[in-house]
This record gives sequence, structure tokens and C-alpha cells, in this order.
Amino acid sequence: MDLRHISFRLLEVFMCVVKTRSISETARQLHLTQPTVSQQIKRLQETVNEPLIVVNQQRIHITEAGFALFQTCQQVFGHFDDYQDYLVELRGGERGRCKIAIVNTAQYILPKLLGPYSNLHPHVELPLEIGNRAEVLARFERGEDDIYVFSHPPSLEHAKAGRFLQNPLVFIAPMNHPLAKSSHVTLHDLMTERFLLREPGSATRMLFESELQSRGFVLSDTVQMASNEAIRVAVGSGMGLGVVSRHVLPAHDKSFCMLNVVDVQLASHWYFVVRTDRHLSHAARNFLRFAELNLEQCLDKEWVTNELHTLNHSLTMKT
Repeated sequence: MDLRHISFRLLEVFMCVVKTRSISETARQLHLTQPTVSQQIKRLQETVNEPLIVVNQQRIHITEAGFALFQTCQQVFGHFDDYQDYLVELRGGERGRCKIAIVNTAQYILPKLLGPYSNLHPHVELPLEIGNRAEVLARFERGEDDIYVFSHPPSLEHAKAGRFLQNPLVFIAPMNHPLAKSSHVTLHDLMTERFLLREPGSATRMLFESELQSRGFVLSDTVQMASNEAIRVAVGSGMGLGVVSRHVLPAHDKSFCMLNVVDVQLASHWYFVVRTDRHLSHAARNFLRFAELNLEQCLDKEWVTNELHTLNHSLTMKT
């Protein structure tokens, strides 16, 4: 049997003949002529090199080889029906994979969206990569993921960003710091302090250093720390002051306090970013639509800045 000579149309005609036991009814259902149906069955039998149906006194009988082929066709077409269902779910974002890469600080935010989304769409895989800004930028340049989360999105032609949450930065100090209970702290008051900062290139550090430069201030002492957790723990132990996202501070931790710095307000925003020159999975598109509709239910309403409609609309137009 040469499989190259068997088409799905041949098998469809054969299955219909077996089900209806009628050449004329098969022709009617498949919008073919009776001679065409007979020719298709003859061609299939020649390819299989076995009789599949026998016409006896104008009645169609199925041979053993024909019945075995019919069972095989049912399995094959059944698998393709399953595949069709899978495609419907895939295109609806109910299945598939949504790869997301986020900068470190966003790990305190994104799970609040991923959890509810995953519960609604349990068949969607959600691999999550977490790194510093340089690492996530490198992944973006290589196009390794579907969605990226930055507080300062890359300014590139192939980057499309949608803002979704304000990211306020706060100054933290040990509870026993002399300025801990002051209601009027200025940035100048802090210039003699040791600051615990993230690595160069960190969005938080860039924003803080930009503010210092615009005011003509220079820090007298800095220590580089590997993570927000390390900064928080070190500040709590009296090692120095820190500038961190308010979102990374656990409410139960009483080892530090937020200083009331009255003459500076540092804030950025979180953005979902996609590459417009790469295919975006159906699951990723569905997640962004979910985020647009559920930001206020999943995240702190006080900080939500929902501008995802523009991003989602542009992705729809691109499709």
C-alpha cells in the first residue's frame, strides 16, 4: 500500500459509504456525483490492494479489510477532531505557553496577576524568568520570551509597552535612626548617610542617581547590594539607608521605617513590553487581555495605572 496515494478526501468518501451503506446517499451528503463516489472507492481499493466493500444484490457489504480500515479512519479522524478542538482552545488562549521575563522587583507584583489567571486557565504554561535589568534586557534582545516587565521599558522601534502600575520609591532607615520620627526630612539631610544601592543599571538606582545629579548632590558613601531583600535586611540591621520600591516592603517587618522625605518624590511605572517583530503566542495575548480587565481586582487600586487597552488594541490590529 502506497500511502502517498491516499488522501483525506478518499477516506472521507469511504467512511461515508460505510456509514450510509449507499453510494447515492454518500454522493448526496458530500455533494458529489454517484460515478465520482464509485471511482473514489475503486481508487482506494486499488491503493490498498484489497477489496473493501462488496456490492451484492444492490446491497453494500463491508469486508474484513474494509472494516479494519474504517476503524483506523475513525481513530485518525478522531485525533484530528481533537486537534481541531485544541486549536480552538489555543487560539482562545486556553492552552499553550506564555513565557514572561521580569526584573527582580516585579516578582512582588506579577504573581498577584498570574495566580488568578492560572486558576482560570489551568492548561496554560507560565514559565517565569526573573533577573536584573541587564539580564532581562538581554533576554528581550534575543527574543526569548513573549512578555517582559520593566519599570523603564527599552526605547526601541520593535518594543511596544503598556503601563499598568505605579512604582513609588521610598527611603527606608533603621527604626532607631535619628530621622526615623522626623516629619520633615530633606534630601540634603541624607547626603552624609551611607546608602545601600542595587547594581549600576538598576532602574531604581538610575532614577535615584538622576534625581541627585539634577540637584547637584553627591553621595558620600554607598554599598552595592545584590537584591531588594538584602537591602531591606541590611537597613534593618543598621548598615545604612535604602531606596526601594514601596511594593517590596512587607507590612509585618518592623525592623525599618519609611522616612518622610518632603522635597523629593521618586516614582516610575511598571510596563508590560512585547516585541512587535516576533510572534506573540495566543496565551500571551490572552494574559494581556486578562490583565487589562482585572488589574484593579488583583493589584492595589491606589497604584493601578491601566493603559493596557492601547497595547492590546495594537496587538489585535497587528493580527
